[in-house]
Amino acid sequence: MRTLQTCISLFVYFFICLFFVGGVQAASLKFDKSTVTVTVGSTFTLDAQVDAGSDQITSTDMWILYDPTLLEAQSASSGAFFPAVTNSINAGKVYIAGLVTDPGTYKTGSGTVATVSFKGLQNGTATISYDCRADVSNSSKVIKNSVDPTNVIVCSSNGTSVVTIGTGGSVAPTSAIPTGVYRPPVNPTSLPQTGLMDELPKLVVMGLLFVITGVVMRVLLLL
Repeated sequence: MRTLQTCISLFVYFFICLFFVGGVQAASLKFDKSTVTVTVGSTFTLDAQVDAGSDQITSTDMWILYDPTLLEAQSASSGAFFPAVTNSINAGKVYIAGLVTDPGTYKTGSGTVATVSFKGLQNGTATISYDCRADVSNSSKVIKNSVDPTNVIVCSSNGTSVVTIGTGGSVAPTSAIPTGVYRPPVNPTSLPQTGLMDELPKLVVMGLLFVITGVVMRVLLLL
């Protein structure tokens, strides 16, 4: 009877582990403000922020999209989260890269990678967002600290900022993604997201559950 109780306890323990592993937070990119109101000709700033979730990360690539007919990106200044930050501004798109400088270090938690200054050009409403596509190399990424660097960003978790300029208007879609994207001279090395490392803990726990279930059934048959 004691053996049966022990097996059941182990089964419950591993079930709880599976629940928590499945709920692990993944990395994402945010802005410090989800809405902004500005007059025509005035400027405002947005903090481009990274959230590492439960991971240790070494770098991020941020590709910020906006409508160049309504907004003008004027400058980008480095934030405090990463020790090294670089940026490139083009019409409709801002590129920001942040990374650690010591190979033996990493970052956790969340923070501001860079602060971007925008100017409102004419009345209207526009959405500023992150270009994030798993099948494109020049796309937003968050790189996990590991022997085999992995992109752990979850694009659906990224934030946006809706900007109302002057009297506003209908929400303009994010600027179209160009077919040829400029690659800045400094770009942290990163690999496309494979998803394998994220799924591995679930597979291990599921395997253990099958083993425990088999042990419980065997004990029950012996009783």
